[in-house]
Amino acid sequence: MTTKEPFQQLKDRFGVEASDDRVVTAGAAGALCLVATAILFLLGSQFTAIPLAGFLFTVGYGLWNHQATTAKALTFLATIATGAILALITVYLISEALPAMREMGLSMFTEASAPMWRTRGEEVYSLVPMMWGTLVTTILAMLIAGPLGVAGALFISEIAPDAVREIVKPAVETLAGIPSIVYGFIGFTILNDYMMENLELPTSGSLVIVGLVVGLMSLPTVVSVAEDAIASVPESMKSGSLALGTTDWQTIKSITIPAAFSGVSAAVLLGVGRAVGETMAATVILGHAQRLPDPLYDVFGNTETLTSLIASQYGVASGTHMSALFAAGVVLFVSVTVLSIGSQYIERRMKHQLQGES
Repeated sequence: MTTKEPFQQLKDRFGVEASDDRVVTAGAAGALCLVATAILFLLGSQFTAIPLAGFLFTVGYGLWNHQATTAKALTFLATIATGAILALITVYLISEALPAMREMGLSMFTEASAPMWRTRGEEVYSLVPMMWGTLVTTILAMLIAGPLGVAGALFISEIAPDAVREIVKPAVETLAGIPSIVYGFIGFTILNDYMMENLELPTSGSLVIVGLVVGLMSLPTVVSVAEDAIASVPESMKSGSLALGTTDWQTIKSITIPAAFSGVSAAVLLGVGRAVGETMAATVILGHAQRLPDPLYDVFGNTETLTSLIASQYGVASGTHMSALFAAGVVLFVSVTVLSIGSQYIERRMKHQLQGES
């Protein structure tokens, strides 16, 4: 293979004329500037702005003289940058969490005997209470957001009159824009006080309040995404079912929901992802007790979640304590990754079933 062949392949991919070598040269210079910017940024160099300015100059030149080719190159670089950023985040999280993992070993994820979290003296770091708190609040949130979200999406897409749909859908989407701290403050001042006064809860804050608030926060996400999935079902499928004599409900149950199941499941998993990663609501409501509820199934008990642990302690953490918080971040990162892979598997499986493949 000659040295000209790689350049010719680049020209062919981005639609560059064979005679215009300046485009390839400018693209290569811009890519080198971008790589240099990333390296200098990671090294903490004060000269990071120099290659960044070079990259911006080459992009400006390309957009002025070769707009289409530059746009293709920028989308390609954005794709590469996304993968690189994900890899860097993964490496950074794991490297920062390793000191605590080495010191505590597997007991960091399995130790359930007191004390489970002590930052001074003989330091002890067990993430079991926080993992349990995150699991319980996520389950409670999905018991609220899952059924109600899918039901709301079906109502908006299939049942509601046009006039009602035009009002309800924007209102639901507006709820998704309310800051999580507002939900948390409402939960703390209203729900928490109500439960302490009427249910005589001994502590301020409980898992059930966090689950309820986070479920309401996740509801707009589930409704919006599930409604888009249901609305994308071809009208011919519904009309064919109705033509066979089925009722509207039978069509929804037997045709619409199965056809949109991949999108609906993705909506629920997105809601789960928000519930798992919710920080401010849990931080405001919970009393930050790093212990397991007694008994374990007591949803009215007070404990901690992984996100609220990080949010409440990162400002005063250092050394092994900070490393333990990074370990909590690794657990969250792995959890969200598993959810993402699961959603893709469900979507692929449903596509195969709808297409009649085994």
